[in-house]
Amino acid sequence: MFALKGFWRSERGNFAMATAIAMVPIIAVVAGTIDLTGTSDDAAQLQNSLDAAGLAVGTKYLPSMAASDVQGLGLTFFTANMSVADQQEYSDSVAAFSATASGDPSAYYISLSSSINHPSFINGAAPWAAHRTATVKMHPGAQACVLALDPHASAAVSLQGSTDVSMSNCVIASNSDASDAVSRGGSAQVSAGCVSTVGSTSGLLPPSANLTCGAPLEHQYASFDPLADVVPPPYTLCLPVPNGKTYTLSPGTYCDKTLSGNITLNPGVYILRGTTIKPGGNGSLTGQGVTIFLMEGAQIYINANETVNLSPSASGPYTGITIFENHGNTSALTLNGGANSVISGFVYAPDAAISFAGNSDMSGQGDCLRLVGLTVQMTGNSSIKTDCTAVFGNRDIYAGRLITLVK
Repeated sequence: MFALKGFWRSERGNFAMATAIAMVPIIAVVAGTIDLTGTSDDAAQLQNSLDAAGLAVGTKYLPSMAASDVQGLGLTFFTANMSVADQQEYSDSVAAFSATASGDPSAYYISLSSSINHPSFINGAAPWAAHRTATVKMHPGAQACVLALDPHASAAVSLQGSTDVSMSNCVIASNSDASDAVSRGGSAQVSAGCVSTVGSTSGLLPPSANLTCGAPLEHQYASFDPLADVVPPPYTLCLPVPNGKTYTLSPGTYCDKTLSGNITLNPGVYILRGTTIKPGGNGSLTGQGVTIFLMEGAQIYINANETVNLSPSASGPYTGITIFENHGNTSALTLNGGANSVISGFVYAPDAAISFAGNSDMSGQGDCLRLVGLTVQMTGNSSIKTDCTAVFGNRDIYAGRLITLVK
């Protein structure tokens, strides 16, 4: 008892006790400062990794990607940037990572988020958590009139023969990374707003090529597929085809036929399942206000001595689309119409080659035509308008993409 009383009377004992009590908040402040600084540094690393991943995804994104593809692509870039983090923090951040896509051809967005848990300086205390997000906007470049979607094909856009193609203020674009992604040869002449490719170009020098932008834009980001979100209509009952060489068809589904002769299509939507349109001889294909869906290997083959005169639906979900070859259909689309032939609207074959031959009559005054194919070959003469908002129902093709970090 005496010793205890002595302790309380001792100045040294009082000072030690006071010091011990005073150190508690000081240690807490120091620990908190260390944790706050460490968490801030970790959060900065997290933000930088999200930003870098978002920009990287923006260069690769395609509207056709599934949600799982976007997540997987984002995670690949994110983990590469977060690899310098502590193993536990890395694992927690990877587990919390999310990447999603939204938007439409006018602008797409990639939204990313994740969290990081910084271990507390005080053993056993809860970790300090930080959550960060990033948003990347991909908006289209200049308006285009021709787009080849193949990522690697040589001469994905080919301008050959005696071609004279005029696309003032409009771009010829190719997603191919080949050294001749857009190739001009022979006596072909081309005038356009510009040429934009993921790879390089061949033969596009004056005087054979007259580009408003001066020189082709090479090594650009890939262009978006303008009709990637279009879903074909459901099949209906297969309709009969009239006998004879001259006949008129009504909208609906036609199956496993070869249509030849002089064919007239009434306005509306046509679904061709395994059907070939091949007028033959001096036959013709005519349809105003139509959308033709080529399904299950269906194809259109218009030869040089045949006439084609087609324009797109002016209303409804398929406004502006004249020919739509479904994804997975690899049948070549050949549109080599003769004199008095005219085609306007979107001609779309994402997994097939398009062969288009204009002439002095076909598109001679300039029509609202857009060609989007796996590859596109142009021979003959054609003049293509750029201001087609009314015809296309606000659908457009754009060359390349601009990528910005918006958050």
